[in-house]
Amino acid sequence: MKNKKYLLATDLDGTFVGDEEALGRLLEYFNSAPHEVALVYVTGRHFSSAQSLIAEEGLPIPNLLITDVGTSIYHADGLEDINWKRHMQEDWQPELIAEIAVTFPSLKRQELPDDRRVSFTVSDDVGAVDEFRKALDAQAIPHTFIFSSNRDIDVLPSRAGKGNALEYVLGKYARDDVKLLIAGDSGNDRDMLSLGHPSVIVGNAQPELLEMEPCENLFRANENCAGGIHEAWLHFYGEGREFVG
Repeated sequence: MKNKKYLLATDLDGTFVGDEEALGRLLEYFNSAPHEVALVYVTGRHFSSAQSLIAEEGLPIPNLLITDVGTSIYHADGLEDINWKRHMQEDWQPELIAEIAVTFPSLKRQELPDDRRVSFTVSDDVGAVDEFRKALDAQAIPHTFIFSSNRDIDVLPSRAGKGNALEYVLGKYARDDVKLLIAGDSGNDRDMLSLGHPSVIVGNAQPELLEMEPCENLFRANENCAGGIHEAWLHFYGEGREFVG
């Protein structure tokens, strides 16, 4: 990955995945280009779920896989970045977070294989989301709170999030001068889209992203899913030509 001049860091569901024809065109474009593109998937799915999606959809194997909303980082061979794992475990109190959540009946806890994050779904009770957030703050529990798609709550370690994980990956694994595009479609992508690197909100994005304030290097695509990634790639690195530089 250190030898690759270009890098795509993309969310999976609703971004890289969701329009099979558009994804085929994007991959054909990358395969025919003179420069190889490194690939990092940045997903809210846990590792085994992401692996299943990659297999089911026949997706390219990524150089790195950031899972569980930025709490875990894996190499292509499945080995985990242990330094990041240790970093995530500092001050992390998933049991206490779960205990507080029990007092909010409208929050349904998601079944996950471990406690790297504590996640819930909620329907028609946005008030409970705010009260849960306030309860965690009142207990001074170190955490990151993300509410996305008007239904998903992710409570993460305080140093987690897709943005922090991606910055770590860029610093450790990518070239200093890498030409990067970041792609996302929902609220848990907000922090990585706001880093200042070339980024794209795909056309089918959730309302919480469509309402984002303009920021440096943030492109709003008209096309959906992989079509929006392709549109943004040409905007930043091609404008219809092959890769520049």
